[in-house]
Amino acid sequence: MADNKLESLEDTLEKFIENARKLSIIVSDFQPQGQAVLNSTINNVVMGLKEIDSIKATFNDVHMPMEVFEYIDNGKNPQLYTKDCIEKALNKNEAVKGKINLYKQFREDMINQIEPVFPEEIAEYKQKRRSAF
Repeated sequence: MADNKLESLEDTLEKFIENARKLSIIVSDFQPQGQAVLNSTINNVVMGLKEIDSIKATFNDVHMPMEVFEYIDNGKNPQLYTKDCIEKALNKNEAVKGKINLYKQFREDMINQIEPVFPEEIAEYKQKRRSAF
C-alpha cells in the first residue's frame, strides 16, 4: 500500500513536471497561432496541481526533517542527508565512547590511589559492586 501511494505520487509529479516543462517551452517561444496549445497546456498544469492537492491527504503521516529541504534548496542530493546523519551519529558515538573510557580509567585510578589510605572501605565497595552486578 505504501509503495503504491508513493508510486502514484511519483507518477503524478513526473507528469506535472513534464507539463510545466512543456509550458515553459511554449511560453518562451509564444506564437499567436499557438494559443490553443498554450491553453491546453495551462489546463494540464492546473489539473496536475489539483491531482497533487487531492492526494496530499494520504501523506499526512509522513514527516520529513526540514534539513532535507535545506539540502534540496542548496542543490544537494537529499540522500546525502541520511549519510550525513549517520556520520554525525558515528562521530558522536565515538566521542561518547571516549568519555566512557575516560571515566572508567578515572574510576580505576581513583580506586588505586584511595585503596592504600582506605583499604577496608574500598574492599567493602568492591564487594557491594560485585554483588550488584
